[in-house]
Amino acid sequence: MNRSCKQPIVLIGGGGHAAVLAEILLMQNREIVAVISPEAIHERAIFKGMVHLKEDSDVFTFDKGQVKLVNGIGMLPKCTLRKKVNERYLQLGYQFESVIADSAYVSPSALIEEGVQVLPMAIVHTGAIIGSHSIVNTGALVEHDCKVGCYNHIAPKATLCGQVETEQDVYIGASSVLTQNMKVGNTSVIGAGAIVTKTLKPCSIFYPAKGTLKQQEHGL
Repeated sequence: MNRSCKQPIVLIGGGGHAAVLAEILLMQNREIVAVISPEAIHERAIFKGMVHLKEDSDVFTFDKGQVKLVNGIGMLPKCTLRKKVNERYLQLGYQFESVIADSAYVSPSALIEEGVQVLPMAIVHTGAIIGSHSIVNTGALVEHDCKVGCYNHIAPKATLCGQVETEQDVYIGASSVLTQNMKVGNTSVIGAGAIVTKTLKPCSIFYPAKGTLKQQEHGL
C-alpha cells in the first residue's frame, strides 16, 4: 500500500521512545493526529504543533476503523505497562501500526507482525520472524532464521546470531550477544553487554560481571 493511503496515527506516550517514533513517522509523511500522554510533551521539539490529549480514554474519540495506534511507551525489564496498554486497546478493536525506519534493513523474506517497531540502522535478516509488538531498537541485529517472540525488546546494538529463538516478554539488553541456536524462555532478562552461549529457561535473569569503580585520592 502506498504510504499516502495509510491511515492517520494516534501516538501513545510522549517520552523519548515516542519522540523517536514520531520522527520516523513524520519523515515517512505519516499524519499524527494526536499524541496521548499525561505528561507535558512540547518540551520535545518533535511534538511542536501536535494535538496533545492527556487521558487514555481520549483514544476513543477516534474511530477504530479510521486510525492506527502506535505505542510510544518504552520497554524496561519486567515492566508490563506497555503490554497492558496494548491489550486494552486491542480488546476494543483498535489496531497497532508497525513502524520501520527508512535506514533499517528488513529482509523481504522476514516476517514482521502487528505493532512491531524496527528503529534506525537495525537489521532483520532472511527468514527471521519478529513477533507482534516487539521492539528492535537502534542498530540491533537479528540474524537469519531467528524467531523473536511477542513483546520482546531487542535493545540498541544487541546481536541475535542465526536461529536464536526467544519466547514472549523477553528483554535483551544493549550490546548483548546471543550466539547461534540459543533459546530464551519467556519473561527472561539479559543484561547489557552479556554474551549468552547457552539456553535460558523461562524467567531467567542473566547479567554479565559488573565493573568496580575506585576513586583515587587527589595527588596520587
